[in-house]
Amino acid sequence: ARVRSGIDMSEREDPVQQVAGEEEGGEEEKGEEEEEEEEESDESEEEEEEEDDDSEFDDPEGFVDDITDEELLGDVLKQRPEELSSVDNIIVVDNAPKVGPDRMNKLKTVLKKVFGRFGDVVTEYYPADDNGIFKGYFFLEFATSEQASGAVKAGNGYKLDKSHIFAVNFFADFDKFLKLPAKWEPPKKKEFVEIGNLRSWLQDEDCFDQCAIIFTGGTQVSICQNTPQEVRVVTERERWTETYLHWSPRGTYLATFHQKGVALWGGEKFERLARFMHIGVQVIDFSPCERYLVTFSNVVEDPDDPQNIIIWDTKTFARKRSFTRGSAEDWPIIKWSYDGKYFARKTENLLSIYELPSFGLLEKKSLVVKEIRDFSWSPTENRIAYWVPETDQIPAKIIIIEIPSRKEISTKSRHLVSDCKMHWHKQGHYLCVKVDHWMTKSRKQLCTSFELFHMREALIPVDTIEMKEPVLSFALEPQGSKFAIIHGEPPTRISTTFYKINEKGAKLTKIKTLERRSANHVFWSPSGQFVILAGLKGMDGQLEFWDTSDMTLMNNQDHSMATDLEWDPTGRYAVTSVSYWSQKMDTGFIMWSFQGRLLFRSPVRMDKFCQLLWRPRPPSLLTEEDIKNVKKDYKKYHHLFEQKDRSIRTKASKELIEKRQKVMKEFANYRKRKEDEWKKMRQAFLDTVGTADDEDEYEEETIEVLVNEIDTFID
Repeated sequence: ARVRSGIDMSEREDPVQQVAGEEEGGEEEKGEEEEEEEEESDESEEEEEEEDDDSEFDDPEGFVDDITDEELLGDVLKQRPEELSSVDNIIVVDNAPKVGPDRMNKLKTVLKKVFGRFGDVVTEYYPADDNGIFKGYFFLEFATSEQASGAVKAGNGYKLDKSHIFAVNFFADFDKFLKLPAKWEPPKKKEFVEIGNLRSWLQDEDCFDQCAIIFTGGTQVSICQNTPQEVRVVTERERWTETYLHWSPRGTYLATFHQKGVALWGGEKFERLARFMHIGVQVIDFSPCERYLVTFSNVVEDPDDPQNIIIWDTKTFARKRSFTRGSAEDWPIIKWSYDGKYFARKTENLLSIYELPSFGLLEKKSLVVKEIRDFSWSPTENRIAYWVPETDQIPAKIIIIEIPSRKEISTKSRHLVSDCKMHWHKQGHYLCVKVDHWMTKSRKQLCTSFELFHMREALIPVDTIEMKEPVLSFALEPQGSKFAIIHGEPPTRISTTFYKINEKGAKLTKIKTLERRSANHVFWSPSGQFVILAGLKGMDGQLEFWDTSDMTLMNNQDHSMATDLEWDPTGRYAVTSVSYWSQKMDTGFIMWSFQGRLLFRSPVRMDKFCQLLWRPRPPSLLTEEDIKNVKKDYKKYHHLFEQKDRSIRTKASKELIEKRQKVMKEFANYRKRKEDEWKKMRQAFLDTVGTADDEDEYEEETIEVLVNEIDTFID
């Protein structure tokens, strides 16, 4: 076989050895390739090291990098997915309507609309019984726990309809309640904190009013009592506020402004009662009942949840509702009804009215009002007046509606309207709308008319007054039926006209026109009848004090460069002032009686005077009938009031005399002490010089000057 094949088996290679040899050869080739790759990688690393040799940019030895990832990649890290380790993003909603399968889809749509505005709903579950009837509670899972928290805060107490008010809780709370300990332990009692009588200032025997004064350029604040001779300091603090002050409508709280928010103060010693955190707060407002506080700020703390307007509860300090739109120029953005049961705000083409305490939309929907410009509540009834501008061929309209029915009770139309301003009578008897309109379709010249609505009469009749001249100021008498208009071309051709409003369809009566008056503002006394015509700022502070019962000029005064005028709540005193915020020279204030008699000027120590704010008084508890009886029996009490005033003046005069005598005594002691020091120094000088021949001869002369005369009545 070997011969036939011609193959020598001895020369034939073993297959195992051949495979081993191939493997050895392969390893040799592989080793050579790896060596070549290593050489190439070493060369590339050397090249990279040469290229990256930037030793001059290296951090110094001992350098510590203190910049966190949140500072470098804050926006990116916010989008990083997070694993949920709890059920904090699940809520349970109870008290929903129990409906059948045929109405379930519609109900789900409504519920999604209500809770969908709080965030992204991931899953939802609506339990039903064996018959398919919805059980009245459901579960919602939100994308984040923050969204779920917002749904619990805003959704709890939400009024779906008259019979269904939602109760919203976290799902995790049920687990907490199931694990309650078997033995109940009573909660620890919180220590009672006495805040004092928040209306103690009303118990003053002499019924003196209080006011807040900011001076020293805004760094010093004093709460003062208005006594006949001067303002008496009740309390004084430095840097109490960073901007200005704000009293609540009934005088219970004093609000101070700070960078981080607002603080409320009250009580006899003005202790801090509450703090509301709202960074960069600019303006605030209270509800008429003082239960709620509204703050506004342009600073956005959370870009994902911008909240410019926040409504707070002054009793519980809780945040009740927030809004994102608005500006300080349109303040107040939130407007309250007279009784604090409703508040409203306008947005583009919408008038939204909310009811309290649920803070939900009235009837769950806003009132659609295209191009609404402004609105205002009646001060004594739940009525709203608003106006819309002219569009196409449709004239501008002034509309009055009732709340909560939203029924229109009066409408007035007008063409070529430019602007409207609404003025309510303090007692709600009238609504006067100042209408600026064009005289012709060419829109070259403006004129003014006044539309006066008689709110207490049937069908609400409307009177109209046309003014051809520019109108500088307008004001209704708070307690009465008169109003005043300042009109004309400044600075010389200015007149003031007084009108009387007649009832039962009678036309307006012009009482009197005062021509060529240096006045650009009308200030009625809060009690009516008396009025001050003031020429503020550019008119050099000319003041006229009028009694409108018989149109008598009681007094003419002036306060040079006066910028502001404020009546006290009773109408007995008025204050004119020059504010440091407007005028840097001759700042200060002057107190006047309602008859125009100068009582006193601001103390010298109150330099750089900024602001004076009278403390408001709450509404009187007396009925109209009681007030009529008091006025009727005034003569019985007149002599008692006169006697009281004389004793006050006598007491004030005695205190003033004692104060002056004390100052004179201190000055006499100071003078004697300095004379003794001078004599010792003179004697030491003479002893040094050794002669007294060159003494300067002098004569002492005493001059007496009459400063003031005071009549003292001693009973």
